[in-house]
Amino acid sequence: MKKFAFVLSVALLASLVLAACGAKTETGGGGGHTAGLPDLGGKTITVAVENAYPPFNSIDPATNQGVGWDYDTVIEICKRINCKAEFVQAAWDGIFPAMSAGEYDMLADGVTNYPYRYWAVDFSIPYSLVSQQLLVRIDETHTLDEFKADANLKVGTQIGTTNYIAATEFFPDKQIATYSDFGAAVLALLAGDIDGVVLDDTVAFGFSQEYPDQLKMAGSVKTGDALAFVFPPYSDLVNPVNAALRSMHDDGTLAQLNAKWGLSSPPEEPAE
Repeated sequence: MKKFAFVLSVALLASLVLAACGAKTETGGGGGHTAGLPDLGGKTITVAVENAYPPFNSIDPATNQGVGWDYDTVIEICKRINCKAEFVQAAWDGIFPAMSAGEYDMLADGVTNYPYRYWAVDFSIPYSLVSQQLLVRIDETHTLDEFKADANLKVGTQIGTTNYIAATEFFPDKQIATYSDFGAAVLALLAGDIDGVVLDDTVAFGFSQEYPDQLKMAGSVKTGDALAFVFPPYSDLVNPVNAALRSMHDDGTLAQLNAKWGLSSPPEEPAE
């Protein structure tokens, strides 16, 4: 699905793991408004990002700045509805209680629009569809069914994610190892501590391209997950962000950003 390769090394993966533990604030967008869209009057909105989940967000080691689909897309949204995005690094663990409590105005982190989360937060319209893939070492010869049946083959993923839910559903007899982020999970896979990682296809493809002699995708364990932005309950940002996303869809900007970062666009809405 993705059309680019990550420039990730084991050292960079380690830096991503460490990056999620710190706090980094960056700003972007603002100073513009698209006619016909809501105007937020230059309002600053705090946008939580993990900075450890490429291609959505990560720290560029050359510049020490945040990069990824989330940065590009949120900045474009703010250009259209006249807001300024203040990106704040936040750990994934505990992010939903933090969003529910209104600690951040928005969460951009490749989040699955999943029904069990509706009690705590609000979602935007979907911007991409992903499947869940099993990433394994290159010398792995077991099929997915054999992976299920072999109790000695260990599977891991990031804690508190829908990837974890997909892993437990697809591998019901395994105890799924959990990690603070996917960088740590992939490091464990490379080290031989586990035998497979369940993660989004966009990220899995990137890792397999960066390590073509070490990693490969073994197959899909779940398909059709819709990704969306997250907001505190009853947030007045949902409608303006949705309006900007729709305008980006209509003029092709969303498709361009998805292609740039290797995401799939959601299916077209049926004609009324």
